[in-house]
Amino acid sequence: MNLHLLRIFAAVAEHRSFSRAAGALFISQPAVSKAVRQLEHQLDLTLIERGPGGMRGVRGVRLTESGQALFEHARGIFALERAATEEVRARVGLKRGRLVVGASTTIAGYWLPRYAARFARTVPSVQLQVRVGNTQTVGRALIDCDTDLALVEGPVNDERIVASHWRDDELQIIAHPEAALARRRRASLEELNAQAWLLREPGSGTREVTDRLMRAERIEPGRTIEFGSNEGIARAVAAGLGVAMLPACVVRELLRMGEVRALTRSHPGAVALRRPLYLLQLRERPPSPLAREFCTLLTQVLETR
Repeated sequence: MNLHLLRIFAAVAEHRSFSRAAGALFISQPAVSKAVRQLEHQLDLTLIERGPGGMRGVRGVRLTESGQALFEHARGIFALERAATEEVRARVGLKRGRLVVGASTTIAGYWLPRYAARFARTVPSVQLQVRVGNTQTVGRALIDCDTDLALVEGPVNDERIVASHWRDDELQIIAHPEAALARRRRASLEELNAQAWLLREPGSGTREVTDRLMRAERIEPGRTIEFGSNEGIARAVAAGLGVAMLPACVVRELLRMGEVRALTRSHPGAVALRRPLYLLQLRERPPSPLAREFCTLLTQVLETR
């Protein structure tokens, strides 16, 4: 397979436009079109749908099933190329490069900043990017080779990803300090079931672990309300909207200021409210020197405050 032609095809697929691919590669649009046709001829496969508007326009380029499959492989190939380039640069002593870290929202907001700051001080000439989303979004970005590694709050079940336990995160059930169950020494299962529970959206690592722990606790709320962020949930609890199970790092300041109160459970069989945090890497993608450096940093304990 001609990798030069594959690179041009990958640019077209990524930008969904022949003209934008030409601009990104600093070649003419006819040269891009010719290269894609040559690759299709070599492979004896149609890679680009050529219906009305299929060859030009912002939304004009659509991949065939074969084209999409080849594009997935191309991203992996050129990610390996970038890793090889980083390796060579490191061996000749050049302190340049880029590391893209994916992180789910709570990790990005509370755990990652200290590690990112330490990494930036260690290798100040390296470009560090952090891309944030829920666990499913971050896992997809890693598979798409848009990130070099990722830190998430929930498990990702994909054979292409290696998930390693990073650390544990404490969770707490919180309520408004003036709520009836918050004024009692311990909250019963019946009282917890009677509350409105504020939850993250499906796909969030916090939502997945909350659902699992609530099942283990036999908590079956009659009413639930979904929010798109842990911070939004915490503020809504402080406003008296309901109760929630959130990471301790998220609610630490609100607890300190007395705007929410942590609940102590009294029913038999109460489980420990902790969740594992995971480091994700692609199974078939060797980590670059920068990724290895960052992973080494992650083994250190830099506590949040």
